[in-house]
Amino acid sequence: MKVIPFNVPKISREAFRLQVDKVPYLYDKLHQHPETQIMLIEKGEGTLIAGDYVGRFSEGDLFLIGGNRPHVFRNDASYYKSKSKLKAKAISLYFDEKYAGESFWLLDELQTAHQFLLTAGLGYRIEGLARETITQIIRELINKKGIEKLILFFRLLQLLSEAKELIPLSVAPAQSNFSMGEGKRMNDILQFTFSKSHRKIKIEEVAEVAHLSPEAFCRYFKTHTQKTYTNFLNEIRISNACKMLIEKEKNIQEIGYEVGFSNLSHFNRTFKKVTGKTPKGYLP
Repeated sequence: MKVIPFNVPKISREAFRLQVDKVPYLYDKLHQHPETQIMLIEKGEGTLIAGDYVGRFSEGDLFLIGGNRPHVFRNDASYYKSKSKLKAKAISLYFDEKYAGESFWLLDELQTAHQFLLTAGLGYRIEGLARETITQIIRELINKKGIEKLILFFRLLQLLSEAKELIPLSVAPAQSNFSMGEGKRMNDILQFTFSKSHRKIKIEEVAEVAHLSPEAFCRYFKTHTQKTYTNFLNEIRISNACKMLIEKEKNIQEIGYEVGFSNLSHFNRTFKKVTGKTPKGYLP
């Protein structure tokens, strides 16, 4: 999936970059960067797209996004309303093994961590005790300097390389070397889908957004996302439904219709296919 290139600001010779974002909503363009990113959601909720993965994120979630993995953390529509008082906050740690030099990672003491980094490209949701411990380290890193900062960073890498509670995100390997034009095209498709997913969308409509014929669009989307547009659209709808189910303000049938399904049986089947649970079983 092609995306907007994203440059991570960094100081020369630093081992990693820590960034705190306090914003009305998180950066909402599909993008990629060569650095591995560990992202802690301190405040806010929405839908994460990472490669061929689509799912919810909310306060307290912790993710690892592999280098050059197309991704976007898009907050829910309520964050975009003109009078919204909602805020989003995230702490991101960016690092690239090239920062320290290739020979550094050949040290015997770093082989376990290095092997983990080599296989982490598909990304993970970090759960359980690993999430609790790494979250604490990330928060501590904000106020650390010098060698204390570096020690905590290596402790974080150790925890990741030994963690058993890592849930893989993507299945397909990352793609790169696409033009800026294709990056804009994919972002236009995503923006259209997020804003119109509550209603029936004809392939001809979204193909027009992409400036492609319907047949060419279907091939294009499947090639760059490893899924059909219909499956992707349904995943966005189910992500929205999950949020509404947790809020408990509407019944299951109302939620199914509101997120874009024309009948309850289709909603139930699709929900179970995407989440592994029925809507009723998903309720906390």
